[in-house]
Parts: sequence; structure tokens; C-alpha cells
Amino acid sequence: MKIKIPRGKEFDIKHIVSDYNGTIALDGKLVEGVAELINELSKDIKFHVITADSFGSVEKELYGINCEVFKIGPGNQDKAKAEYVKKLGSDNVVALGNGKNDFLMLEEAVLGIGILYHEGICTETLLASKIVCSNPIDALQNFKNPKRLIATLRRE
Repeated sequence: MKIKIPRGKEFDIKHIVSDYNGTIALDGKLVEGVAELINELSKDIKFHVITADSFGSVEKELYGINCEVFKIGPGNQDKAKAEYVKKLGSDNVVALGNGKNDFLMLEEAVLGIGILYHEGICTETLLASKIVCSNPIDALQNFKNPKRLIATLRRE
């Protein structure tokens, strides 16, 4: 998906990398409506979920959904997430997150989107975000309606 921002950057988005809990899930349960959006968006953009899987539910919750799941262990989770984005090609990655272990991933991605949902958002992650959305549905809807991204990111 290509998006040209007036007086700004042109994005060639090939991947969306999302944190799981607090970002697209709450208390280990996928937020209602997210599965359908991932399946729809994955026709054009490869979707990845990177998680420590604190609740041990990610595989069950994402079963049958068109995405790749990558579990990370304890220690240096922020660096592991950023490295994952880097390996995909940072210039083609949008990252979604809310926790302290997400801020490096959002900085590394060409477009970092902070999710300020029920769990809240870490200040460092908020500051690393180019966009902040109030929930994962709104964040993902931006890719169905890219003019929303253009309106938010343009300089004119």
C-alpha cells in the first residue's frame, strides 16, 4: 500500500507489526472487530503480532486469522521488537503498540501508531508515536481509508 503525504514522506507499507495485549487485545482477549480487520487488510499488507503472550492466549485468540505470530521471551523485549521490525525492513513497516516495551519498535518503524486504549499508553511510547489512536479498530480503519492518515500526517 502506497500513501503519499503532501509535503511529507511517501509510505510503501508492506507490513503491520502489532503488539498484542493492550494494543489489539485486552486481558488476553482479542478486541471485537480486530480479527475481521486483520483478515481484510492482510490481502494487501502482511500482518504480524509480536508478543510476550503474558496471558498465554495469543495462539488461541488468533487461530484462523491471517497473521504471523512471533513470541518473545523475557528480557530486552523492547530491543527484540525493534529488531523484528528492522529485519522486515523498517521503511515498509507500520508498528502499533502501547507499552514501554513497544517504544523502540515504534521508533524503528516508518510509521509508529500508539494505541491509547483501556490499558493506557506508556509516556515513552506515546512520544515515539507519529499518530495516537484511541483504540485498535480506529488505528486499523486508517488503512482501509488512507485519506485519514494523509489528513493526520500532512503539513499543509
